[in-house]
Amino acid sequence: MNIKKNLMPIVVLASCTCGFAQVTNAEKDSLYIQQVEDFKEPDKVLHAEPLYVDLIRDLGARKGEKEWNVGLGLTDNSKFDSYEALIEYEWAPIDRLGLELELPFTFYSPLNGTANKSIPSNQLNSLKIAAQWSFFVSEPMATSMAIGYINEFELSDFKSFGRPFIKGNVYNPFLVVAKRWGNNFHSLLYTGPMIEQNFSSRKFKSIYDINTSFHYMISGTRNFIGIEFNKTIDSADFNMTMRPQMRVGIADNLLIGIVAGIPVSRENERLSSFVRLIWEPGQKKK
Repeated sequence: MNIKKNLMPIVVLASCTCGFAQVTNAEKDSLYIQQVEDFKEPDKVLHAEPLYVDLIRDLGARKGEKEWNVGLGLTDNSKFDSYEALIEYEWAPIDRLGLELELPFTFYSPLNGTANKSIPSNQLNSLKIAAQWSFFVSEPMATSMAIGYINEFELSDFKSFGRPFIKGNVYNPFLVVAKRWGNNFHSLLYTGPMIEQNFSSRKFKSIYDINTSFHYMISGTRNFIGIEFNKTIDSADFNMTMRPQMRVGIADNLLIGIVAGIPVSRENERLSSFVRLIWEPGQKKK
């Protein structure tokens, strides 16, 4: 009987503590979502943005938002390693409209005695300009939709740089649909065709991308863990890469994203990794 009397306060205290922690987490989520969505007009829904195939500014972008991204990646191919780097700047000149400029680079290193002549040349891949318009934003439904367009001026590699300067163009319209489930779970679909035009041969080549992502956002923060499924349909060929990822805030206006790439059905590509540094100048602590 004495044991039961002694244990009773402990059980009650543990139950109260557990209930308090649950309420606290729920309150954190609610307050953080409210800060993002109700901080100012117009309406905006908090979504987790994928790290590898990222968006052109947030869905439901508000005028004045801006962001710098620096990305570094490594892909292990069968005959060489490829190193990718990118610098991009995105901003919202008006509500709901996001714009972006990006410079993507690729560098190559031979493996297992592969001759330098048999690997691609290092290059500044292209000059990419993009726009994204959020045409549907519903806070009650926790859903956002956007259409966008990326135009990519393909440049010659460094060995033949300027001969010609622009060798082709890529036309890439896309659709984005994002949904938050409750406070923590996020899903997103990013899809559209990529049509490549070669100026010298005057030929066109098209592929279709279907990128889906699922994330869990940590309570009261912008940190998340999740996965992207990057799928490409090229005529009768189908390729998919799974990209588990995480994002961590290291300052009020500075985030880092870490991505691993696991090819499911690619013949020559093996494991890859990618790191994205995200800086939001002028971001104030909420």
